[in-house]
Amino acid sequence: MDKARQVRLFDRQAAKYGRRRENATMQSWRSELLSGARGQVLELAVGAGANFRYYPAGVRVIATDFSPRMLTLAREAAKACRMEAEFLLSDIERLEFPDHSFDTIVSTLSFCSYEDPIGVLRKLRRWCKPDGALLFLEHGISRHAIVAAAQRLLNPLLYRTIGCHHTRDIPAMIAEAGIRIESKESHMLKMVHLLRATPGS
Repeated sequence: MDKARQVRLFDRQAAKYGRRRENATMQSWRSELLSGARGQVLELAVGAGANFRYYPAGVRVIATDFSPRMLTLAREAAKACRMEAEFLLSDIERLEFPDHSFDTIVSTLSFCSYEDPIGVLRKLRRWCKPDGALLFLEHGISRHAIVAAAQRLLNPLLYRTIGCHHTRDIPAMIAEAGIRIESKESHMLKMVHLLRATPGS
């Protein structure tokens, strides 16, 4: 899928994201993960700003997204949470920051959509400070054979309609990029992962 079409697809979904009321389980996962954020934070694919209410006091967030409509909703969410954040309308695959720019890098449900996810992960490893943290809440291929087979069958349709791959092995990709996973929780038939990581040596 070309990038312009992908941006249009997420723009069309923005209103739905803004109205979405997540269940208690997803809220608890976000809260648990983001309690570890500190200092200067980079958030990838901020979407409608669902994470803002869970950040600890005192963090400074740079929030990115390639969808103008998503970024508009994220600004509204930040205002509602009385949170100061900087917003960048940019494709993270084309964005650059100096090495060791961030204390914390956050990605929640974004690695399903990148054209080159390993390339993005290698960027994150460079951008994170050596003593910093990378926090992931991601979905991907299940460890259960029957569920995984269904995901592979449906993946082409889901990617065309919502711009999201469902067959990526997120923990394996993170490790391949040289990022060290410090802790991992897997849920929902091992399709959803909460991962806390460091840049590695």
